Amino acid sequence: MTIGGPGILLFIIIVLVVLVVSLFFYFIPFGLWLSAISAGVKVRIFSLVGMRLRRVRPIKVINPLIKGSKAGLDLSQNQLESHLLSGGRVDNVVDALIAAHRANMELSFERAAAIDLAGRDVFEAVRISVMPKIIVTPMVSAMAVNGIEIKAMAKVTVRANITRLVGGAGEDTILARVGEGIVTTIGSAASHKEVLENPCMISETVLNKGLDSGTAYEILSIDIADIDVGRNIGAQLQIDQAEADKQIAQARAEERRAIAFAREQEMKAQVEEMRSKVVEAEAQVPLAVAEALKAGNIGVMDYLNMQNKIADTNMREGISGMNLNLNMNPNPDKKK
Repeated sequence: MTIGGPGILLFIIIVLVVLVVSLFFYFIPFGLWLSAISAGVKVRIFSLVGMRLRRVRPIKVINPLIKGSKAGLDLSQNQLESHLLSGGRVDNVVDALIAAHRANMELSFERAAAIDLAGRDVFEAVRISVMPKIIVTPMVSAMAVNGIEIKAMAKVTVRANITRLVGGAGEDTILARVGEGIVTTIGSAASHKEVLENPCMISETVLNKGLDSGTAYEILSIDIADIDVGRNIGAQLQIDQAEADKQIAQARAEERRAIAFAREQEMKAQVEEMRSKVVEAEAQVPLAVAEALKAGNIGVMDYLNMQNKIADTNMREGISGMNLNLNMNPNPDKKK
C-alpha cells in the first residue's frame, strides 16, 4: 500500500509549518517579550531579533533589566548588552547596583561595569562595603631587643573602598603590610615584657602607618587576637656564637699541633742525618789509623796506648752505669 500524492504533500506542509514556527519563536522570544511588557519594561520585539542575530541570548539581558527596573534603577538595554558582549557578568553587576541603591551608596553602572571587567566581584565588594569583613593574619613571629621571641596573631577589620577597587591591591597586600607592622613594632620594643603588658601598642603603631593606602580596602581596626612568648633567640644566638668560636679555636690549635709535629719530624730527620754522618765518620777512623801506621805518622806503641785509653774509658762508663742502677734500685734481689 502506498501513500498517495495528497498525503505526502500534507506531511511536507506540516513539517514546514513546524520549522517556521520553531524559527519564529527562536528569533522572536515571545514569552520573554511578554514578561518584559508585563513588568513595565519597554522592549521592542525587533530588538530581541537583533540580539539573536548578534548571537546574544536575550534572557541574559532582559531578565537583569527587569530586575533592575523593579528595584528602581535607571538602566538601558544597550548598557547591559554592551557589558555582556564585553565579557562581563550582567547579573552580578545589576545585583551590586541594587545592593548599593538599597544602602544609599553612590555607584554608577559605568563604575560597576569597570570593576566587574577588572576581574573583581563587584557584588561582594558592595557587600563588604556595607558590612565590614574580618581578615585573620597568620601567626607572626618577631624578636624583641632583649632576644625573646614574640608570636602574635591579629584580626583586621576592613571595608571595601569602591573608588579604589580598580587598580587597588587586595587582601594579600593587607596581610603582608600588617605582618610587617607587627614585626617592626615587636622588633623595636626594648623588652618582650613591654609587648605582653601592652599589646595595643602593636595595633596603634600599625594603624598609624596607613597600611591601607593604595589598596581596595579601608582598615577600620586591628585587634591582637593572640600573643605568646616563643624561644629565647638571643641566648641561642650566643650559644651558637660560642660554639662557632670553640670550633675556630680547636681548628687553630689543631693547626699549631700539626706545625709542631712537622717541626718535630724535621728535627728527627736532621738528628738521623747527623747520626748517619757520625757513623760514617767512625767507619773512616780504622782506615785513617791504618793509613797513619803505614805512613809512619804514629807508632805501634802510640796505637796501643790509644786502645788502652779507649778500653779504660769504656770500663769507667760501665762502672758508672752500674752505680746508677744500684742507686735507683738499692735492693735488686728483693721481690716487689
